[in-house]
Amino acid sequence: MPKKPSTPTASTYKLNLRFLWRTIRLARPYWVSNEKRKAGFLLALLIILLLGYTWFAVLFNQQSGEFTSALAARDGGRFWHSIGLYFLLLVIGVPTDAYYYYVLDILALNWRRWLTDRFLGRYLRDQRYYHLLSRPEIDNPDQRIADDIYSFTRQSLSFVLTFANAFFQLIAFGGVLWSISHQLVIFLFVYAAAVTVTTFRIFGEKMVSLHFIQRGREADFRFGLVRLRENAEAIALYRGEGQENQRLRTVFGRLFDNALRIIRWSLGLNFFYYGNSYLTIVLPTLLIAPRVLSGQLEVGRIVQAAGAFSAILGSLSILVDNLEDMSRFAASVGRLETFGHSLTPEPSSRNGPASNGKPARRKFEVRESQELAFENFTLRTPNDAHTLVCDLSVEVPAGKGLMIVGPSGVGKSSLLRAIAGLWDSGEGVLARPNPDDMLFLPQHPYMVLGSLRVQLNYPNLNRAASDEELQTVLEAVNLGGLPERCRGFDVDYDFEKILSAGERQRLAFARVFLNRPRYVLLDEATSALDGDNESALYSKLKSTSSTIISVSHRPALVKYHAQILELKEDGAWKLHPAAKFPTIERVA
Repeated sequence: MPKKPSTPTASTYKLNLRFLWRTIRLARPYWVSNEKRKAGFLLALLIILLLGYTWFAVLFNQQSGEFTSALAARDGGRFWHSIGLYFLLLVIGVPTDAYYYYVLDILALNWRRWLTDRFLGRYLRDQRYYHLLSRPEIDNPDQRIADDIYSFTRQSLSFVLTFANAFFQLIAFGGVLWSISHQLVIFLFVYAAAVTVTTFRIFGEKMVSLHFIQRGREADFRFGLVRLRENAEAIALYRGEGQENQRLRTVFGRLFDNALRIIRWSLGLNFFYYGNSYLTIVLPTLLIAPRVLSGQLEVGRIVQAAGAFSAILGSLSILVDNLEDMSRFAASVGRLETFGHSLTPEPSSRNGPASNGKPARRKFEVRESQELAFENFTLRTPNDAHTLVCDLSVEVPAGKGLMIVGPSGVGKSSLLRAIAGLWDSGEGVLARPNPDDMLFLPQHPYMVLGSLRVQLNYPNLNRAASDEELQTVLEAVNLGGLPERCRGFDVDYDFEKILSAGERQRLAFARVFLNRPRYVLLDEATSALDGDNESALYSKLKSTSSTIISVSHRPALVKYHAQILELKEDGAWKLHPAAKFPTIERVA
């Protein structure tokens, strides 16, 4: 069996050049997509607004020093002239800042919509959302789509623009500070480099790792609460509140412990960060104070120097200032990247070796056919751990129903999963009709959120069935009074809560009578029904043109099928004509 590629962990995502390349690779598709012109225009507009913001910051800094010097010199005319220019800059500068954040929000939202559509499309294509259930390392895909995409798009833009702003400020304020003190500029570069290296060596990798873990644990806790709500009735019947409480407290305990570690490391980071911040307030004053005291510089030049020093230091220590946010961002990048990789289908053995050079997982061949048939078909579990059916060769002609029986655990439902395309591990050939010509009825039918009309038409939500047709179908499954209970066909309900298990199974049969598929595959689809309802539904189904394939333990259903496929232990099987099928005990 081929070895699975290693799953990236928290430690994989360090804040280095490799991480930068991963981020660019994840971001690139949007910027070369069919929205690239609109996105490029908004980004260019953001850069222009950012340049304006930087220019106004320099002018504000200049006027702050000017009116301070005017006050020190007791020059009223110079003071009020500077104050007038300052307020004029406010009139122009404030809208620039406001529109900068407006355009940033619009671009981030557009990118999030595009990337969400992209991930949702891949997640829902070819039942990838189902196949991920067998990959526990890809936890909480819902959180990755909802939260991590939001974090990635918003913070990507924020960081790009933050670094651009840092560069602009470095250029703009560098000239100001150089004109005041060459030594201060040299000291500033050396000081910023030392602070950045120290911070990343001590805090960088650890903060990324902790935030990576925290996002997963937050999602686990939220999922546990959602699962409690969705299974409230079953838990209440079991009186399982104590165990659920213990489980949720355990999950939250792991979340709490990791959050506490983040807080403790943040404490150390804050000591270092705020100590450095307060120190930089006085450093420029200390360095140029002798020149002011000697009369070489005006008092206002200290204000300008302090402002320029702060702006340049902020630019040079941008990584330090944003370390915690970048740690969260790195966690989002890591989770999105692994999620994206997981949505790429695995190669089969028919396509050659896997990318790691080892043999890929073997898959059986699927051919489209008018009728269902198995040719030397072997079915295995998705991880290739168990063989369920060996060398099966069976044909199911149209109109000749097949019933699959056997002890629990031999692979009856798994055979339906293979027909549906959910499982593909094995060998041989599976010939089947187009998936649109088949309809599956599981034991627990899915009730989509929506109205009764939506329920009946599911999964074909574009069908324009009349109210009369829907009513006729409901009467055929003994649910004629349901529209009155639901106040018509177009009021939304949570049908999982208002319908019993038997009613949901009958509603699933109503979907069959509306869809009229060529093949109907039923997996214990009448397990919650009494004998009369079950017999009535199968009789109506038998009278249609649909071919019935059933998995069931109920002997009463044998008469509705032409063949009985008996699955046995160790992959063995035997095909019986229904008329000659042995004893009732064999069915059970």
